[in-house]
Amino acid sequence: MTAMSKEGVVAIVQARMTSTRLPGKVLADVCGAPLLQRIIERLRMCSLLDAIVIATTVNRDDNPVEALARRLGVDVYRGDEADVLGRVLAAAEQARADIVVRITADCPVIDPGIVDECIRLRSERGVDYASNVNVRTYPDGLDTEVMRIDALRTAAREAHDPALREHVTPYIRGIFPHLPSGNFSRADLKFCADLSHVRWTVDRQDDLDRVREIYATLDGPFGWLDVLSLATKHPHLLGVARK
Repeated sequence: MTAMSKEGVVAIVQARMTSTRLPGKVLADVCGAPLLQRIIERLRMCSLLDAIVIATTVNRDDNPVEALARRLGVDVYRGDEADVLGRVLAAAEQARADIVVRITADCPVIDPGIVDECIRLRSERGVDYASNVNVRTYPDGLDTEVMRIDALRTAAREAHDPALREHVTPYIRGIFPHLPSGNFSRADLKFCADLSHVRWTVDRQDDLDRVREIYATLDGPFGWLDVLSLATKHPHLLGVARK
């Protein structure tokens, strides 16, 4: 357990092979290791995480995802492909999580410091949900959401629209005006400047190429500010958030 709290804090990483735009990206090579492994390595540098679980699907295509996780000593939950909300909740229940940290497997430069900050913010404010995505100031690709498992349970029980099930947290965040939302307390982690236009998520081949260059250039463990510093010298590494 973390020193900060007796609550079990578990990162649930959504990962599947059948990405629409870039199939197989979660196992794409990033300087000698699969992209998903890079995410796990970075999450293991967090100070406030107790465990990591990979939430993948029951599809045969995702057998290699489970195999990689098992090889790395990470627990796996396999569930419905479309009902991601139900899958994430079941993975958290399996891990006996009290606090769930939702991470998607397209963020290979996820920053351990930001993850810890989000966990700490939720605890200090005593809210149901904290993130750096509701009010975006951090680069795309550092997305971190932290929530009480009771909030996730409520969302899973009350959210029925497929869009709410697919995207996991809109019912908690209240971001779809045309769909119902719950009554949850929230807190926003914000940077001192707006860098939301910077893109380090992996959605297409050019994104993957950019991340590979970042890993090839930076030696050893690095933080997001190291990537930003590198990008000031090589502006193409900033990416451009697509409209």
